[in-house]
Amino acid sequence: MSAEPPRSPAGTPSLIVLEQPKSATAEAFRTLRTNLQFSSLDERMQMVLIASATADEGKTTTLANLGAVCALAGARVTLVDADLRRPSLHDLFKVQNRVGLTSAMLELATSLPLQDTGVEGLRVLTSGPIPPNPAELLASKRMDELLELLRADVDLVLIDAPPVTAVADASILATRMDGVVLVVDARKTRREPARKAKEQLERVHAHILGVVLNNTRVVSPGYP
Repeated sequence: MSAEPPRSPAGTPSLIVLEQPKSATAEAFRTLRTNLQFSSLDERMQMVLIASATADEGKTTTLANLGAVCALAGARVTLVDADLRRPSLHDLFKVQNRVGLTSAMLELATSLPLQDTGVEGLRVLTSGPIPPNPAELLASKRMDELLELLRADVDLVLIDAPPVTAVADASILATRMDGVVLVVDARKTRREPARKAKEQLERVHAHILGVVLNNTRVVSPGYP
């Protein structure tokens, strides 16, 4: 699947599936939704990590737009900002980030501070305050408990994390996922970082579902 992440004039990612629902890029995200649904007929893909090899490859934009098209199709979807170093989902959806994933961990909450996004069926769990020890928090038993809470009442959980080759966070999370989608920027990502990201995920026995190729020229098939 190819989809170029659109950006607002301020440079922040946008929700193209809502802003331009008939565009070729929006259709590409609907194709990604279908591919995800058929990625494993024998196993339910309920919790999926959206990863990238390096920074600024469009993984957060991909996650948000994929979550939106799944919700628009009737699924109950939760987006989780587990990038505890450079969180951005709260900016994209224009919600507060005073509480979120980290505060739920530290306060031993039995419910999660999920926020509505304005899209029916789509909620977001922001990062919360940035901690000094992200990898340790993500590897904790408390994180396992929160992941089970997230699974409890939705059809799909999409999780954002830092780049695979930058820090250990994505690899730590990948071991708890049903699958991983790797996002690659066609104009920026070099072959070596992409290869290293794939190998790093394979070393932790992550279930790699496929690759999203961003920042390519999308040609409309000519249908209305």
